[in-house]
Amino acid sequence: MTEATTIRTGFYPGTFDPVTSGHMDIIERAAALVDRLVIGVAENRDKHPLLPLEERLLCLRTDIEPLNAGRAIPITVVGFTGLVVHAARTHGAHAIIRGLRAVADFEYENQMFGMNQHMAPDIDALFLMAREGHQYISSRLIKEIARLDGDISGFVPPFTRRHILGRLRG
Repeated sequence: MTEATTIRTGFYPGTFDPVTSGHMDIIERAAALVDRLVIGVAENRDKHPLLPLEERLLCLRTDIEPLNAGRAIPITVVGFTGLVVHAARTHGAHAIIRGLRAVADFEYENQMFGMNQHMAPDIDALFLMAREGHQYISSRLIKEIARLDGDISGFVPPFTRRHILGRLRG
C-alpha cells in the first residue's frame, strides 16, 4: 500500500465569512479524526461576502496556527470555486466534513450528501454536531452584530475579530 492510500484526508468546505468559534471547534475535532485536514474556502460571490477570498484565507490560516503545533501533517487552507466534490477530489479527500447546528442544517446537508454521493460515490461525508454553546452561532449574525457595533469577541477567534472590525471601520 502506498503512502497516499493510507493517509485519511478530510475536506472541510465553507465560505467562512467570517470563521467562527463554531467553525474552529469543528476544525479541531475533525483534525483529530483524519490524518490530513484541508479546509476549503469557497469563493462563492453569490453570497456577497464581507471579506474577499484572500482575507478569509488569511484569517483561517492565522487562526489555525495553534492547532498545527505538533501535527505531523499540518492543517492546510485552500481557496476553491465550483463543486465541493471536485475540490475534495483535487485534494485527495476521502470525506467531506460538515458541521451541523440544528435540524434545518441536517435537512440541507442530507440533501447535499445525496447529490455528492451521486457525483462522487468514493467520497464519504462526516457530520459533526456543533457543541453546546456553538449551536446558535452563524457568520451572518456575527456580521450583523459587528455592523451594529456589538461585541463579537465570544463568537470569532481574535485575529478574525480584529480583521472584521478593521474592515467595517476602516
